[in-house]
Amino acid sequence: KENLPPFVIFQDPSLEDMAIQYPVNIEELKQITGVGAGKALKYGKPFTELIRQYVEENDIIRPNDIVVKSVINKSGMKVYIIQCIDRKMSLEDIAISKNLTSDELLTEIERIVASGTKLDLNYYLEEFVDEYHMQDIMDYFHEAESDSIEDALKELGENEFSEEEIRLVRVKFMSEIGN
Repeated sequence: KENLPPFVIFQDPSLEDMAIQYPVNIEELKQITGVGAGKALKYGKPFTELIRQYVEENDIIRPNDIVVKSVINKSGMKVYIIQCIDRKMSLEDIAISKNLTSDELLTEIERIVASGTKLDLNYYLEEFVDEYHMQDIMDYFHEAESDSIEDALKELGENEFSEEEIRLVRVKFMSEIGN
């Protein structure tokens, strides 16, 4: 309908959590792993309607106690990262300030974007990623069947592209196209 790869709308962990929790309204959908308010409102209605219909037709008993996740520490970190990126702080400085490796920071950034928050990393990408590489990676994800980094590395060439630059540009792609 939107002419987007499916992984842009909801990634596999979100779909798996939906299959466990059976969210039947937007509020419940927002509690699903990787689904923020933005994605829930933008894409959620057809999903929750289909799930509600499935639950009713198959007499499914839904888990009533949605496990409270350790959100407090994570949300403080999330807000800090978003604010730092808004201030165009280098990712290295953000990682150092929170005692994270660059890989851990990138994983947090990926989670933030997967849950529907837009992040503008262009200031960082312009310095770190060759513009032709950036375009090749963006083009790849536009056409890709999945958001797999391994598949992207194989397709684009492991000798020419680094995992980190593919992950960073995937964040840009998901922010611009998916959110």
